[in-house]
Amino acid sequence: MEALRSVFVLDRRGTPLMPCSERRGQRLLERGRARIARRYRFTIRLVDRTVAESALQPVQIKIDSGSKRTGVAIVRETKGETDVLALAELAHRGARVHERLTARPGSCRRRRARPRYRAKRVDNRRRPTAWLAPLVRHRPDTVLSWVRRLCRLAPVCGIAMELVRFDTQKMDNLEIARILCQQGTLAGCETRAYLLETWGRRCASCDTRNVPLQVEHVPPMSRGGSNRIANLTLACVPCNDAKGTRPVEVCLANWPATLQRILAQAKRPLNDAAAVNATRWMHFNALRGTGLPIKTGTGGRSGWDRAPPDVPKAHATDGACSGEVQALSAWRRPVLSIKSTGRGAYQRTRLDRFGHPRGTLMRAKRVAGFETGDVVRAGIRGGKKAGHCVGRAAIRASKKFNIQTADGVVQGIHARHCERLARSDGYGYALTRELRSSPRLMPGVSRSLI
Repeated sequence: MEALRSVFVLDRRGTPLMPCSERRGQRLLERGRARIARRYRFTIRLVDRTVAESALQPVQIKIDSGSKRTGVAIVRETKGETDVLALAELAHRGARVHERLTARPGSCRRRRARPRYRAKRVDNRRRPTAWLAPLVRHRPDTVLSWVRRLCRLAPVCGIAMELVRFDTQKMDNLEIARILCQQGTLAGCETRAYLLETWGRRCASCDTRNVPLQVEHVPPMSRGGSNRIANLTLACVPCNDAKGTRPVEVCLANWPATLQRILAQAKRPLNDAAAVNATRWMHFNALRGTGLPIKTGTGGRSGWDRAPPDVPKAHATDGACSGEVQALSAWRRPVLSIKSTGRGAYQRTRLDRFGHPRGTLMRAKRVAGFETGDVVRAGIRGGKKAGHCVGRAAIRASKKFNIQTADGVVQGIHARHCERLARSDGYGYALTRELRSSPRLMPGVSRSLI
């Protein structure tokens, strides 16, 4: 029977060794031959062995880059087979970065509105070569950070990644060819003139003519919409004010025919494909800086390698199929979900959309020795909250914390009932059970966090 989870192993000097099975790691801990080095991702350290006394096998990190999630797999090449040791999915926080960047202009306006005049800074700053927006730059930086972290936990000798490129024009129109590829949708016209001709010079919602029309976003900008021409439509002033920032499905729930017509005209956004296109070479160059040999593959090759053994479609399994794969084995493992949460912010004042303060946060970032993001285990003997829970803590000045568990949020847990299992490192961990759940637990490890 194959192992469900692999445990990272370090020698007594901290040098990575070959990962072992969960059962073997349990036996080493029970016999006193190992100590717990990390609980998330679970790692043990041997006390009676060094790397010179161990045999190492070729281990690779395989990556499937994505816009919102990136699949990471640690595999071992043995006798023409690719043996999967661990699977993980890294969830990026590009949406959170975008929210903070959109709130920055409000702070600038508030500062310039003070009695002391502050001139605008628009012409004295230059962007470096190959500059990318922060929400796009965050993806390769996070992937590189985790590759370096995994290299400290396993004897990695190579990296394989899926280097894909999306043709956004082909995704919109499969028949496009020749000179049409050089001409955009707005070739020879302006945006407003194009919308007037496309929507028949009438309101898309109430079908009213001969009234002032405004440009409206189908999914609003506050909900992930863009200024792409396929996301724009026309609306009269009353309809535009009534819609506001609500989804179009909510506003036109009682008019299904009108809703279907608008959704058929508006195409899905391609911002995810554009983000992957913009960062694919940055991923490659960043990983090449690690000094490890890199192999690349295409999405078609990964699909071909995944099809024969009937491997399910997922970011983690796509990462395991990156590069050259003859046969994939031991892939029935739980996937470790890694969510990028950040380490907090320096700003201790909440602002509204105009940049005016609407609330303040506590100055201290540590209460009773705990920080927000620490993984804690709380045990309460009596009362309506009696029991044990493990999760990420959100600290409060009153020393009554909120603990985010796999089943929800447990509120009002006092600090004296909490025991820290791991310090905050800017990520949240959860073990998904899509492939197979684990029947046993290591000492001090929760089923929801690993």
